[in-house]
Amino acid sequence: MKRIGLTALILMTGAIVVLTGCKKTQSSQPSAQTQQPAQEAQAATPAYHIGIMTGTVSQSEDDLRGAEELIKRYGSVSSGGIIQHLTYPDSFMDQQEVTITQITTLAADPLMKAIIVNQAIPGTAEAFKRVKASRPDILLFAGEPHEDPLVIQESATLAMSADFISRGYTIIWAAKQLGADTFVHISFPRHMSYESLGLRRQIMEAACNDLGIRFVFVTAPDPTSDVGVAGAQQYILEQTPQWVSQYGKNAAFFCTNDAHTEPLLKQLLQYGGMFIEADLPSPLMGYPGALGIDLSAEAGDFPAILKKVEQSVLDKGGSERFGTWAFSYGFAVSAGLGEFAKRILDGKANVEKASDLYAALGEFTPGARWNGGYYIDANTGVRAQNQLLVYMDTYIFGKGFLPTTEQVVPEKYYQIKFQQQ
Repeated sequence: MKRIGLTALILMTGAIVVLTGCKKTQSSQPSAQTQQPAQEAQAATPAYHIGIMTGTVSQSEDDLRGAEELIKRYGSVSSGGIIQHLTYPDSFMDQQEVTITQITTLAADPLMKAIIVNQAIPGTAEAFKRVKASRPDILLFAGEPHEDPLVIQESATLAMSADFISRGYTIIWAAKQLGADTFVHISFPRHMSYESLGLRRQIMEAACNDLGIRFVFVTAPDPTSDVGVAGAQQYILEQTPQWVSQYGKNAAFFCTNDAHTEPLLKQLLQYGGMFIEADLPSPLMGYPGALGIDLSAEAGDFPAILKKVEQSVLDKGGSERFGTWAFSYGFAVSAGLGEFAKRILDGKANVEKASDLYAALGEFTPGARWNGGYYIDANTGVRAQNQLLVYMDTYIFGKGFLPTTEQVVPEKYYQIKFQQQ
């Protein structure tokens, strides 16, 4: 597949950005997956440390597993390696000061030369600002940021997120290919206040109208609210059978929160309905728990994971009705940004070369096709210099890859401006 080199890195999760005149880039070249044993990485005193903060298993397991992969390759700081891993609180909206303190504490290590936060929850920008003031030598990478683009741009060296504009169209396009007649979007006010997620919802609704699919928005509890993760998941378990009964088995369902994904998949596999891909797609996102399968023997081997998950979905009668990305996005962002930081610190990559970033991501997604583009802020018309949004082809169980990255997203969707609900 033809690759077009990007000259500036750009990334992020949210933004009032518009892809008008954006330049698309694709990457299909996998890097060799040579794993350096942790003991080899610890053979000498490290010249630097790399810090990474992720969510917990209950909130964003794939993000955490990506950090564990970095430790597997390069060793933890506590055992003489270079990776220092922390997790932010599940109730991060109420504990932003905790998050800020954790990130700034990483910068107190004189050997710390890079800090990655995935997902870059609220508070990350302020923490990065403080780190930048005291340690301008530290690379600051924001994976899937939750804060406004102009806010994160000011403090992060680099930000990267799933392409919420293109996917607002391509997910609906994929649902149409599978025969969906209704698209049910599940979320809550906090997520809809984020420009990235709210704008994607608007694009999804517009795409549904254009492609002849009914769009339905339903509200579910926020897992960071008083009901917690357990309460939010219980609500999804109880409501999904009613939603399927109301909207039909040819309705495709989508939720914006990782914690909602497993109970949603579990009930859709039992009662009917369709699922194109998760908010942050992965064969590990929701499927293992929903299917009741053990993937410990396949840990880290995504082709094997995909094969086992696919067989289980087919056994449940979900052929050509359920999908994902073949590799975990959350895993790739954590591990890929860590790998990118290491290559920069080793003098083997340039922070301003997108091709170097794609190569680092490709280390963990061999053969997968990536697409992404430069973005222009809808309000100012200014193209950001440190934001890049990316996405991958959709894999449908029982059918294979859909040519998602080959689709030309109609220009009009890039013109839609965010309107807070």
